[in-house]
Amino acid sequence: MNFILDNIFVVAIAVISGGALLWPALAPRGKRVSPLQATQMINRGKTLVLDVRSADEFAAGHVRDAKHVPLADLANRLGELEKSKSRPVVIVDQNGSRADKAARQLAAAGFEDAHALEGGLAAWSAAGLPLTK
Repeated sequence: MNFILDNIFVVAIAVISGGALLWPALAPRGKRVSPLQATQMINRGKTLVLDVRSADEFAAGHVRDAKHVPLADLANRLGELEKSKSRPVVIVDQNGSRADKAARQLAAAGFEDAHALEGGLAAWSAAGLPLTK
């Protein structure tokens, strides 16, 4: 106990840094799907694939029939997606980080079934799934 009291600043730093490391794991995330699950959803039909990457990234290669709406423009372009509110949506980005933010925005806008592609397009490519340009 004396050690903790004598080194309160060191202990506080250790506790705060541990909490900072745990925060991403404990932070709420939206629904996620693996590339295999996304493929199954797409094959069942009526699934919207929404690509939220930049225009350059999208032009380099994307999932077939994906609708391109950059994350920065998503809030302003939600009207374009209005008719897809009741359909499943798979959100694709480069590595999975931006897709979670887009999934939260879509859920707040009333989209019932929005999923982020886990690992993004990098995981899609690693699974050997096709891309179109």
